[in-house]
Amino acid sequence: MQEITYKSCSIILAPNPSVMTGPGTNTIVLGGGIEGATVVDPAVDQREYLETVIHAGAARGCIRRILITHGHADHIGGALALREMLGVHIYAASRRGLPFADCELPDGMLIPAGDECLRVIATPGHRFDHLSFLLEESRTLIAGDLLAGTGTVVIIPPEGNLQEYLASLHRLQQLDLNEIIPAHGPIIKDPQQRLADYIAHRLEREQQILTTLQQVAATIEPGMTIPAIVQQIYHDIDPQLHMMAGKSVLAHLLKLEGEGRVKCHEHERWSLLP
Repeated sequence: MQEITYKSCSIILAPNPSVMTGPGTNTIVLGGGIEGATVVDPAVDQREYLETVIHAGAARGCIRRILITHGHADHIGGALALREMLGVHIYAASRRGLPFADCELPDGMLIPAGDECLRVIATPGHRFDHLSFLLEESRTLIAGDLLAGTGTVVIIPPEGNLQEYLASLHRLQQLDLNEIIPAHGPIIKDPQQRLADYIAHRLEREQQILTTLQQVAATIEPGMTIPAIVQQIYHDIDPQLHMMAGKSVLAHLLKLEGEGRVKCHEHERWSLLP
């Protein structure tokens, strides 16, 4: 099982690689001392992997709590098994997002993490219950699926909301960060540049959608369907990914609809508003 030590954290790669998770989910073990260790995102119920997580926690004085960044399956798959093995509580943003959570984590809460404190930061958008966790002294952000080590993340409505996602990225721009540990992919060493790039990418994609809709504004039948928009602006990706790209386009269209800039017609055709 792959495990690396990075500053005050152990990062264990879960055995769940896929198109969506990349090499797998990064499970974080940190803290220690009298308050014990913390696990973030135990991803799968697989014995060898969970034993590696427990061993990493034992080296820090034993695991006392499980934190969840958000309720997607690749972040919670091992949480129940780990709770049963250790007899500890699961903490998440809300029981609406994670019904089996024992405790809720409010924005701004401080959690002991060895010689540091871990601050809870509400960062909804990728999912409505998404949290990030900031190691305050080292200024290391455990970011879940807010950012990825490579590429971008998908926003899938209705659980995901692009307006909230952009607001969360802007919120992180106000923090003095040294690095970001994402749930998928390598550590991000240029956090502010990556945040700016993510925001610019979303705004560029939004403009592509608006431009595409403008091109058909004068036609007899109003608007375009999402698959047609995908064909126009995602022509350089594998067609097998078009369905997921359509989810991203929908997230943009719902944001624009909320801003009064586009409208959905019959047969799920979208057009610009004057």
